[in-house]
Amino acid sequence: MGEHGTWFDYLNRFSFWRSFNHHAEHTLGRKWKWMMFDESGWTLTHVLTTIVVLLFVIWGATAFYRGLKSPDKGLVPPRKMNLRNFFEYTAESTYGMVEGAMGEENAPRFYPLIGALWMFILFGNLIGLIPGFVTPNDTLKTNVGIAVFVFVLTHFYGVKEHGLAYFKHFLGPTPALAPLILPIELISHFARPLSLSVRLLGNMMADHKVVMSFFALVPIIVPLPFMLLGLLVCLIQALVFCTLTMVYISMAIEHEHDDH
Repeated sequence: MGEHGTWFDYLNRFSFWRSFNHHAEHTLGRKWKWMMFDESGWTLTHVLTTIVVLLFVIWGATAFYRGLKSPDKGLVPPRKMNLRNFFEYTAESTYGMVEGAMGEENAPRFYPLIGALWMFILFGNLIGLIPGFVTPNDTLKTNVGIAVFVFVLTHFYGVKEHGLAYFKHFLGPTPALAPLILPIELISHFARPLSLSVRLLGNMMADHKVVMSFFALVPIIVPLPFMLLGLLVCLIQALVFCTLTMVYISMAIEHEHDDH
């Protein structure tokens, strides 16, 4: 993907790290070519960035949990804005988003899933705006994994809600239409993880390439408007991914399937 230099490049000063990274690249690098996909080397940069994102989310979740265990049960916010406040506001806003999209009955059930996706994708997008880091979401390695995870869970919840009768909606309202409806439904469902992963990949790669290009040319003041625009892009892409996930799951568990 042509990633720029990062803070993790300093690890190459250690011989064991260079050896490990070289072995990973030789073993896991992509050698095949197809359409716009060229040969791809494998580096651990995105893996290390993902670990940083996860550690930050765990840190914030721990601060949030400590607030709930305080004598006031977290009802009284701290006087100053801190990490706990930030994560409390984020968690409350995310729950409101899930409740608005999936209803009061389904919100507690699916909030952990959507909340985890929101936290990872949002902060994974934002870390790419920090000089010396890349976003883990500008590579298909990450995005396809998340998208396939959502794809599998969507149909898992559909089967759990309706049993094997869930698959009836792939055949259409009448048996006569099944030969026509089945291919359309299969294509539309298998296109979902592709669209989720490629959309996030394209937007994150394009946005951060623009920001880093201006940093390379004029690193002071000039990149600020593009960083502000980048903040908006990061937020929107996390919102789009989570909203589509909620839509897919809602469609899978809706009880209109029982009428087919």
